[in-house]
Amino acid sequence: MAVAALAKWQTFYEIIGSSAGALIGLQFVAMSLISNAQAQPDAEAGRAFATPTIVHFAAALGLAGVLAAPWEDIDAARALWGAAGLAGMLYAVLVARRMRKQKAYRPELEDWMFHAMLPFTAYLALAISAFAALFRLREALFVVGAVALGLLFIGIHNVWDAVTYHVFFRKQSGPQG
Repeated sequence: MAVAALAKWQTFYEIIGSSAGALIGLQFVAMSLISNAQAQPDAEAGRAFATPTIVHFAAALGLAGVLAAPWEDIDAARALWGAAGLAGMLYAVLVARRMRKQKAYRPELEDWMFHAMLPFTAYLALAISAFAALFRLREALFVVGAVALGLLFIGIHNVWDAVTYHVFFRKQSGPQG
């Protein structure tokens, strides 16, 4: 029953996984272009704002791989997505600390939402769904799918935000921006 439930998600996770992989590649291109346009990149700001985007894309890619694997039962997949949820929650807290610590940019509410609060909430839902899968597998799988898709959307927003910041703000105000 549980493995059959996963089989229904194969196409969804093929789309999520290939999208996440492509977006990771595009993030590398965007970062290369930004670094060439910037006199001195700020490493602390990069760890606070750019690295988490790659982590979220990689988490979506990892979830796609875990959920598309040919499991005999769901227990191993459930344990992996639960562990990813717990690790992601810890990482979101670390990102919030890094955002507070860096001095290159003063984060606004939108930054706090998309770099700390929404990712933390997504990873929390992922962790809870691993436990909920024991009782409500179908619903838990929808939560995992929503989290994977949500992490892609969070990452897309963050990349777009970073690129537009560097194109419209940093370019006009110069390297010290």
